[in-house]
Amino acid sequence: MWWWGGRGEVAHGVGVHGPDCHCVVREEYRRTVADFETLRRALARKEGVPTAVAHSDGGARQWISDELRGRAQDLAAMRRAQGRAWLQVLGGRALIVLWFLVAVLVLVQALTAIGAGWTGARTAGIVAAVVVAGALSVVGWAARAQGGVFAPVRGLDGRLSTSKAVAALWMVALMYCFAFLGMRLAAASGDGQRDRLLDRLGDVALDQITLVAAPLLAAVAVRRIVGDKVGRRVLQKLRADQASLRDLVTDDAGRASFVDAQYVLVNLVAVGFVVVGLARDPDRLPDIPATLVALAVVSVVTYLAGKLAENDRPVILSVVRVRTRGDLDSAVRQGDDIEVRGINLAAGGSHEADLLARVVVKFGAVHVHAPLIPAETGFANPSDACVVVPVPVDVEPGRVELCVVSASGVESAPYEIQIAG
Repeated sequence: MWWWGGRGEVAHGVGVHGPDCHCVVREEYRRTVADFETLRRALARKEGVPTAVAHSDGGARQWISDELRGRAQDLAAMRRAQGRAWLQVLGGRALIVLWFLVAVLVLVQALTAIGAGWTGARTAGIVAAVVVAGALSVVGWAARAQGGVFAPVRGLDGRLSTSKAVAALWMVALMYCFAFLGMRLAAASGDGQRDRLLDRLGDVALDQITLVAAPLLAAVAVRRIVGDKVGRRVLQKLRADQASLRDLVTDDAGRASFVDAQYVLVNLVAVGFVVVGLARDPDRLPDIPATLVALAVVSVVTYLAGKLAENDRPVILSVVRVRTRGDLDSAVRQGDDIEVRGINLAAGGSHEADLLARVVVKFGAVHVHAPLIPAETGFANPSDACVVVPVPVDVEPGRVELCVVSASGVESAPYEIQIAG
């Protein structure tokens, strides 16, 4: 089944689901990753290096880096294909879960109606859930190639956007509330009951407006903040090949983010309170406690403050000459390896070989691609904290300004070093 792609389907081949099926693409990607990892570990031990360059550390390093760069491009193409296939699976699974929740709601309403009796509010709740699920299903089908129902909440970098997801959560909650109350109005038995419902619907408090409006305005503000920071080259954004729900509570490097996590959790609690309040009193919009509104506002302010304070531009702290075993301490000269130490030099989240291969050190007009140096686990060079490159012979002795261009394309501020003659 294309929409599930579970572990039970890994044995299916191209003849069953086609070459673009997620289970097929995933297996091809896993084999490609395994082959690349085997090659990386072998090259880390200098196995398979041609005899013509094996005697030279610099030549062997360059050959290994070039070999890994070429294989990394093939791996990146497979990763992008796997990401596209996964988006279709993700959207399909979301629709399955959505309609499963509708079925659970129907079952719960049927069980709780035993003894208490069936009411118009129960019917309105089920119809409203079906309306919302149907609308989301239409959206999911229209954008099935971009992640289905998750497509509207993906950011420009391909990840799921926390601000958009929270805003979308409130929009879905509002859609359900008004569909529910609309059904209640349609089923009202007389003008008096209909007038009472309309009066209660018109009695909207400032707390209710604040609770809903704050996340929507925050989504707009975050888009503006992030766009401005990227434009000013103080924030790095790498395109993600695969979206995941964990994006909502992690940063671009996959690390847990307190700012994002608290924003999601507080709004989940607030939405749950609204839905429960509507179920307890189905004839009016639920009253919101001032404490919950204050907590939601503090959460929004914290989230926006975190976005305003975010800054991961590459920063060079120092540049030192690399000293090998048996070598004497001396000045930096042409042909020497130098170690550029700093922060965010490779860009957060760039752990893939094809992304690390984008890191460049500029010596004035001379550009040097950082060599990929494999290790038993990952790559020893380049990294966020250190980039090792040779000083090219095209760089004239004297004072030279160098800078680092990260995998995202953001350039550090110039750093001046002295090249001895």
